[in-house]
Amino acid sequence: MKRINNIYENIYSFENIYLAYIKARKSKRYREDVLEFTDNLEANLITIQNELIWKMYSPGRYREFVVYEPKRRIIQAPSFKDRVVHHALCNVIEPVFDKRFIYDSYACRKGKGTHAGVERTIYFLRKLAESSPRTYCLKADISSYFPSIEHTVLKMLVRKKISCKDTLWLVDVIIDGGSDKGIPIGALTSQLFANIYLNELDKFVKHDLRVEHYARYVDDFIILDHNKQRLWEYLNEIKEFLEDRLRLALNHKTGIFPASRGIDFLGYRIWADKLLLRKTNIQRNKRRLRKLESLHKEGVIAFSKLRSSVASWQGQCGYSKSYTIMRDVIRFADLSEVFR
Repeated sequence: MKRINNIYENIYSFENIYLAYIKARKSKRYREDVLEFTDNLEANLITIQNELIWKMYSPGRYREFVVYEPKRRIIQAPSFKDRVVHHALCNVIEPVFDKRFIYDSYACRKGKGTHAGVERTIYFLRKLAESSPRTYCLKADISSYFPSIEHTVLKMLVRKKISCKDTLWLVDVIIDGGSDKGIPIGALTSQLFANIYLNELDKFVKHDLRVEHYARYVDDFIILDHNKQRLWEYLNEIKEFLEDRLRLALNHKTGIFPASRGIDFLGYRIWADKLLLRKTNIQRNKRRLRKLESLHKEGVIAFSKLRSSVASWQGQCGYSKSYTIMRDVIRFADLSEVFR
């Protein structure tokens, strides 16, 4: 495989660092740390450039907080300066890796996302229904994915495509900047690293097992097939591959079932002929929108943030044609007067 070299100058060029700043501030330009950085913008960008040129850059401490939806997770958010560096790196190396990713990897990629993954799953179900009335689904979830990623394995996988020593220095600094194992959920680079890591699984499933109907979103993936026994064989092979090659394990939610029950994937329950919102998604949005309405009334958040959150919910409901559910949730959250 051809490896990429001599790309570090592209990363630390002033034009790339400025572009990274523009991307990092998107939807955050009025936050205190962003305003502070922007007040002395040119000097701060030149500082980042010099630290990269002379290899003096060192990541700051991550800000940690806990979220409980859809499950309890510790989020580690980098400082704004570090986010600029992450964008500068990803601007250059992400296209290098994205070309190697399979078509049916849907997380954190341009032109992909949850809706594209849902549409592909429906396409698979309809295609399989043409040849047999019975289809089975293997649905799997990797246990504690981000905290389980091994630094040595990740670095090796990056080196399979990049040979530029200076770029690899920066990659290693960022990988090792949090802890001895795992990568922080809240960092932009972690999204790319997570895809690089599980691209090995994608290639194993598609090229070695020769699975046709496979889709992955971060650490969740599905395989569809008419033959239930074949899915159990795939599952055993995948378990062994993850443990031996990537030092990962599947969690207890992994299972095989008839697709006629509906596939709980990407926030929806999916059939060949219909699409419903996941019940936990509905309950979560009920609580979230009610909390946001309360915070808006107290003056803690702006109307624009509340409106944006409601619009996002309306988009989810509209995609699955769940208009009655949309209306009920908006009423429950006491938003009817605001969004008539």
